[in-house]
Amino acid sequence: MEVRFPGLGLDLKINDVALKIGSFEIYWYAVVICLGLVLAVLYCYRRSKLFGVKGDDFLDVVFWGFFGGIIGARAYYVAYAFDQFKDNLWQIFNFRTGGMAIYGGLIGAILVGAIACRVKKMKVLPVLDLAGMGFFIGQALGRWGNFFNQEAFGSNTTLPWGMYSPNTEAYLSRHATALADLGVAVDPTMPVHPCFFYEFLWCLAGFLILHFYTKHRRFDGEMFLIYIGWYGLGRFWIEGLRTDSLMIGRLRVSQLLAGACVVAALITWLIVKGKIRAAHDESYLRPQAWQLARAAAAAEGEGGPGPSAPEEGEAGPADPEPEASDAPDAEDGR
Repeated sequence: MEVRFPGLGLDLKINDVALKIGSFEIYWYAVVICLGLVLAVLYCYRRSKLFGVKGDDFLDVVFWGFFGGIIGARAYYVAYAFDQFKDNLWQIFNFRTGGMAIYGGLIGAILVGAIACRVKKMKVLPVLDLAGMGFFIGQALGRWGNFFNQEAFGSNTTLPWGMYSPNTEAYLSRHATALADLGVAVDPTMPVHPCFFYEFLWCLAGFLILHFYTKHRRFDGEMFLIYIGWYGLGRFWIEGLRTDSLMIGRLRVSQLLAGACVVAALITWLIVKGKIRAAHDESYLRPQAWQLARAAAAAEGEGGPGPSAPEEGEAGPADPEPEASDAPDAEDGR
């Protein structure tokens, strides 16, 4: 398939199939999703101690959360695009050609992951903080699967990075009337917004924000709230450009959900920060890792075993961002 970026003078030849063994085909869509998962898990495993989370326990949660995410992503997409599957229900289980909704994946992964945390007697919020960075890695790389499938693009644009392919022309030709009813006029022969690339950049920026904010976080769950708010803000804008949105009547489902996430995350963050200020207690709602390091430091002062030495660049026990020990949780919470 030919993909052109006329404003940049680029003509690319791509194939959505990465590997073919006999009649069995492995698509690039699946390859980049798996690559994103592997990199996200490696990154989060390496930083798990900073959140007071044992790496091996975190891997167990990821294992179950992965299946919850896959099922949730597919179920969400099928629920809002059932007309594509009603004549051949077996196609619901054909994941290799795409048809996944990221919000459904997040809902499924979080629900199943939370259950796994409860089974493992782990606090949910530190795991969500850690997972937020992993989500950004997986989502950023996963969007390149949309490029190989030539999907998740927007309406026409005259910007230099506008994209054209036979797939974009065919899709817009089939849906031009429906889009016109929504007030979106399209010319199938002209370049379109590469929305997958916009979301890749937005998720990459979100990952960097969370990575460098780690040592400044004040309470468990704060980084996950930032993840929800940041991703929702970008998705609200990007979804407004897309031509393949899942719809309820004339409303874009993901845009509604993204806007609700931004509002909910901001209100929750303001409420928690207000409680912290009102408490006048330096230890109030401190992250689990901070509490574990403080308990270890107190034990050392009483002649017990001390905390492990912080790695280079990490804060000590008196700081908001210490390295957590592998000791069991000091209290049972979420």
